[in-house]
Amino acid sequence: MILQSLAGLPAFLVYFCTGLIAIVAYLFVYTRITPHDEFQLIRDNEPAAAIALGLSLLGFVAPLVSAIAHSANVLDCLIWAGIALIVQIIVLFLVRVPVPNLSARIAAGELAPAIWLGLSSLAAGLLNAACMIY
Repeated sequence: MILQSLAGLPAFLVYFCTGLIAIVAYLFVYTRITPHDEFQLIRDNEPAAAIALGLSLLGFVAPLVSAIAHSANVLDCLIWAGIALIVQIIVLFLVRVPVPNLSARIAAGELAPAIWLGLSSLAAGLLNAACMIY
């Protein structure tokens, strides 16, 4: 019985590691595109940066979870993870339209712009995840 339960372990490990690699890639790309240095701001104990980046990460992980659950194979999963990354980048640029100095305000520690960016990223990610029903 235990061996039957563990039969799916290789597939679990492949998809789990694929998910971790996708998350690292997302954080690498996303933090290079934003004008402010999220990790330095977080190291400096700036909650606004942590809120914005953390919620955008959730906005990426939601469709990643959907891609893992619905993909035909690992390559298919990675393609949809790439699409999720592109959606998050588009959201980053769109939310700056009504708040043009968004990045500077997050770097200055203002919470409202950070929450706006983070929740917009999460909303787009949830919508993206729901659309991955192929």
